[in-house]
Amino acid sequence: MRGAKRLTLVPATVDDAESLSALHTAVAAHLTQIHGQGPWSAESSTKRVLFAMRTSTVFVARKDAEIFATLRLTTKKPWAIDKRYFSKSRKPLYLLAMAVKPEMQRQGIGRECLEEAARIARAWPADAIRLDAYDDNSGAGPFYARCGCKEIGRAVYRNAPLIYYELLL
Repeated sequence: MRGAKRLTLVPATVDDAESLSALHTAVAAHLTQIHGQGPWSAESSTKRVLFAMRTSTVFVARKDAEIFATLRLTTKKPWAIDKRYFSKSRKPLYLLAMAVKPEMQRQGIGRECLEEAARIARAWPADAIRLDAYDDNSGAGPFYARCGCKEIGRAVYRNAPLIYYELLL
């Protein structure tokens, strides 16, 4: 990790749902502005965030009271992941919905989020983190590769081309 640690991920609370919805919507709008309409363009909702909180652990990073980054970890395989591509794992976690406020991107925060996710996963305990990225200029695939995640396959799910990555712990 470069420099001093700037963030800690903590579990989100129900009171964070509206802020998380706004963060995800802002990131989607930013990606759409840069790359045009695509599967990344969907707006979020408080209802969707609350559902995510019931089915996974949502983590947030705050500066003062403001949420500037988030991600989800879950033991349940998400719909777009095909397990056949991944290494054998007894206790995988799936990383979903990582987002950093658009004005704070490209400052190392995403890398720190991924490092924190790995720390959390080891303590869970998990032996791997699995994730996907859009196989498109809008996708975070090159970012995940630079952070040490290994590309292990490509697939198309519901017309969305995906790249699968894993981080073995």
